[in-house]
Amino acid sequence: MGRGPAGWRARFYSGAVATHPDNLRARLEDRADLLEATRLRYVALRGMLDAFFWKDRVRAHFELLREVAQVQPEVDATLAALQRRATAESWPRDAAPMKLMAEVTRLRDAVHQVARKRLPEAERSSSLGEMLLRLEEVVLEAGPLLGRRTWARAIELLPRNLPELRAACAAAEVFERVFKRPTQPGALPFNEAEADELRRALPLAESALGALWARLEHFDTSGRVKDFLSRRASRTPLHAPRSGPELVLHAAFWHGVARARLRALLEERLAPVLPLETEVPALLPWIAAREAASGGEAKLSAGEVFDEGRAGLFELAAELASLSHERPTGAWSEEAAWTRLWSAAQRARDEGGTDVERLRDALRLFVILRGTEQTPARLFSPSRASPRASEEPGRDVRDMKDLPALVQAARHAATRQG
Repeated sequence: MGRGPAGWRARFYSGAVATHPDNLRARLEDRADLLEATRLRYVALRGMLDAFFWKDRVRAHFELLREVAQVQPEVDATLAALQRRATAESWPRDAAPMKLMAEVTRLRDAVHQVARKRLPEAERSSSLGEMLLRLEEVVLEAGPLLGRRTWARAIELLPRNLPELRAACAAAEVFERVFKRPTQPGALPFNEAEADELRRALPLAESALGALWARLEHFDTSGRVKDFLSRRASRTPLHAPRSGPELVLHAAFWHGVARARLRALLEERLAPVLPLETEVPALLPWIAAREAASGGEAKLSAGEVFDEGRAGLFELAAELASLSHERPTGAWSEEAAWTRLWSAAQRARDEGGTDVERLRDALRLFVILRGTEQTPARLFSPSRASPRASEEPGRDVRDMKDLPALVQAARHAATRQG
């Protein structure tokens, strides 16, 4: 009969107890597991902080320090709730739950006292969790011992249970699953459900990795650790990551792969419009839905990332890229394609900037080339067009600014070519 949940049996029951021990165990088993794990952590942590070379001991066990700090609010709430219930139900003092609570409370106070002793008076706090996180900073700011190698320092600075590291790894799992598998040339490497996962994973990875690099800059003033890891971030991982630095390198590699692959596929489908990094996640579900529809009927809705005109610009670029690569077949398909192109031009009519200028040039080139089926207009420039080609459409489109008017000219040129 120990301190764990197995010790909460009927032998502790008396007539003064309002709840039968079997029911008590069923209701409190999860909390008892939490307190038992906390008791073991407190014992180890008190020994670390009480040692003469306590900073060296903490350096070797940063993950334990963070585990205790992260779970401390839940432990405090659990102790308070169980104490209220014990008072209300008159639990006997020799019951296993009471003994466990008493020991955890005693150890918590001991850890709190030694943690206060290790911190300057101005940085002491009433919260044990806050003091433990500050102790981590104190040890890291003290720097490594003489002769400590770069990789060992990286392990100190990047414990595996950092919240930012967990977030980066969760995003990297999505990137690796989507982009590691082989795909057909020109095919989209993800479906609609995976596109939504990528939409959430991209900003998560960006912010998490940014926080991890900033952590290295803050604590490693020499910059050696960050430079060491940065040079290795583009290397393909050869084995499953285990330590904190390996997890960072793994996440950084797959984040880089995801960005490069997504940039390439968006360039292929949206040229000459170049989406910003912040716009890429919001475009992915639409790209996937558009290709799943096989007719381009999916509409890009405006939102927080881009407005109505910008959304129309992306739609116009996607329709023009599709039309430049492969003209639709059949009267209905061709009519639907030009209708979508016209509607997108109407949405983007009032847009300005370099993306609009590049899109106007692409429409002008489409007109100059008269919708040539086998040659994408984006591969040409006006200087390469023959003089005769620019005269035949009947209107000079070189000075035309209005996007819907350019779409009409492109349709007329493609129809004449057909």
